[in-house]
Amino acid sequence: MTKVIKVEGLSKAYQLGDFGTGTISRDLERFWARIRGKEDPFLKIGEVNDRTAKSDSNVVWSLKDINFDVNAGDAVGIIGRNGAGKSTLLKILSRVTSPTTGSVKVKGRIASLLEVGTGFHPELTGRENIFLNGAILGMRKAEIKRKFDAIVDFAGVERYIDTPVKRYSSGMYVRLAFAVAAHLESEILIVDEVLAVGDAEFQKKCLGKIGDVSKGEGRTVLFVSHNMGSIRQLCTSAMLLNNGQLVAQGNVEETLGIYLKSNIHANGLLATYKHQGTLVNSIQFKEFSINGIKNQEAVFSPSDQLIVNLQYSCKQAVPKFRSSVNFYKDAVLVFTIQNKPWPAALAEGDYNESFVIEPNLLRPGNYTIGVGGHDGDPISAGHEWIYIDEAYSFYIASEWNDVNDFSAKGLINIPHKPL
Repeated sequence: MTKVIKVEGLSKAYQLGDFGTGTISRDLERFWARIRGKEDPFLKIGEVNDRTAKSDSNVVWSLKDINFDVNAGDAVGIIGRNGAGKSTLLKILSRVTSPTTGSVKVKGRIASLLEVGTGFHPELTGRENIFLNGAILGMRKAEIKRKFDAIVDFAGVERYIDTPVKRYSSGMYVRLAFAVAAHLESEILIVDEVLAVGDAEFQKKCLGKIGDVSKGEGRTVLFVSHNMGSIRQLCTSAMLLNNGQLVAQGNVEETLGIYLKSNIHANGLLATYKHQGTLVNSIQFKEFSINGIKNQEAVFSPSDQLIVNLQYSCKQAVPKFRSSVNFYKDAVLVFTIQNKPWPAALAEGDYNESFVIEPNLLRPGNYTIGVGGHDGDPISAGHEWIYIDEAYSFYIASEWNDVNDFSAKGLINIPHKPL
């Protein structure tokens, strides 16, 4: 395979606060090191870029010793938490900023969409910006004219094409910017997390276009997104960044699995329970997971089958008990699952309960889960129960292909057929 991107020993340091070293002698020492081709001596106080940790150092490594290759025609998904270094990496590849150390070799023209309206001049019209971006990519005027109608049609801004883009809404801006980046004849397309600005219909259209660019036209795509469903659908490989370091690279599913498991939090099941009565003294919830993932930031596709598992222990026998799992979407109770039959005696010991949610039942969106149990007699004055409000949370990602019916409404899909 032909390599179109080769990155070796790539690092990028940023200084926090003031940019000077504080003394003229240190500034001269830095200057002398630079003209001799040596590393800046004052960057050695830098450290890994963990945005959650406080430090006395005023220099951080946004990227540290990154090495990877990208072949022609690859669609590479770049994932990681906010602040992991994804955008910095794309800016270096796009020549927006330069690395502190290391090298980047790129073969071919790059069209990049790093933020809303990257490369647009606000005083120029949409038409003028299309030609300006094409010229920056090294295209001739005739080539741009040939693509012009397709760009305007895709962006859906024909009425405003001769209006200065500074008067565009953010949605119109990103529509045109994406259309320009995707249609002009570059060998490499770099897209940061910018499509969230558009509406659902446009996001689906853009993701479809990215798929066409990669699979149909054989161009190379680097795609940053927090939408794991889009990464699954579009990409042939994935890279995981964490605190500026390349943690994993390769198969999409394996890399996503490492990412999801690396975000494990306290699962909430040891938190203080809400309760009524004495069940709280007997029942202890230990673990909740979906498809083996125990963290609270799991991401699934609508077409995934979800295997839900609840583990708890009974420290002393109780006369009646039934576990209960509530699924909420945007704070609205969607449904409740109770695995055990009508409450019966529960002996001491450990319990493991599992159930299956069939594919295409849950619609895209954010979900939270409440876990609890009760003695099954809600009308009794002595009714006993225990409950944890937010034991788990997960996200059902939108899919860009035609399986999703965006005209459907409601909280969930109900299997049905004509009579």
